Amino acid sequence: MTIDDVDGSGTPTDPWQLTTPPGKSEFEAYRDPDASPPALVVQVGGTQLRYHLRCIEDLHTMLKTHGTWMPLGTADEQKDAKPGTVEAWGRSADNPVEGWYGFKKGLRGRFGNYVPPVLEALGLAEVQHNARDNSMRAI
Repeated sequence: MTIDDVDGSGTPTDPWQLTTPPGKSEFEAYRDPDASPPALVVQVGGTQLRYHLRCIEDLHTMLKTHGTWMPLGTADEQKDAKPGTVEAWGRSADNPVEGWYGFKKGLRGRFGNYVPPVLEALGLAEVQHNARDNSMRAI
């Protein structure tokens, strides 16, 4: 998938129309650089999740350093993330924001489910689309 394959331009008035890696759920996402702090906004039905906007660049940089496929490891906030996954990195005290990329307690998880399709749409990463156990790598 590339930005040419994705509907929307990633703005609040024209969000990207994306699907989760397994392809089972659709969602919208857009950049909100004017939010405080700047956010990547994900709308899933009636639920809105917000992540630090810098997660796009930070995840891409980490994946380039990692150099190979990394499991997504999607998990709700209330569940522990499997070590060595994108989800675990999105919560780690060792990442650039020193903790959760998600803003709102209770809605900070699922980083490995919603952020990778954004990187894929932007042409920054390749994401697997299996029924489960998907991985991603930087392009």
